[in-house]
Amino acid sequence: MSLPKRVLYYLLGFSIGAIVVYFIWSGKGVSFDYGMDARTLKQIRIREKVYTPEAQAVLTKNNLDSVAVNTILKNGDVNFSESKPRIKPCPEYLISGNGRFKNIQLYIQRCDSIATIQKVIIK
Repeated sequence: MSLPKRVLYYLLGFSIGAIVVYFIWSGKGVSFDYGMDARTLKQIRIREKVYTPEAQAVLTKNNLDSVAVNTILKNGDVNFSESKPRIKPCPEYLISGNGRFKNIQLYIQRCDSIATIQKVIIK
């Protein structure tokens, strides 16, 4: 069999397999959080969120709600240079928003079962 035919059969089989895998995994809500930011944000998102009175006051003053916080936790960037990820037992992270929330930063303390939003910083 010639090389062009081999390549054609390979690409055809690979394409069919990729489509099957896509349809199987798309219905299961599988996420691939391999990066440092993605893992950290996912670990914060899956915990119960508690707001300090200071953070709640800033959110209320600026007409922000938990939807804005959840959007930042889904699409934000973790600033590891200003975070304290090695503090035991509860590491602290500074998360910057993206898009329409790019002027908002969250300072979050992540413990075993609770993520405490300690500060909301609006630039």
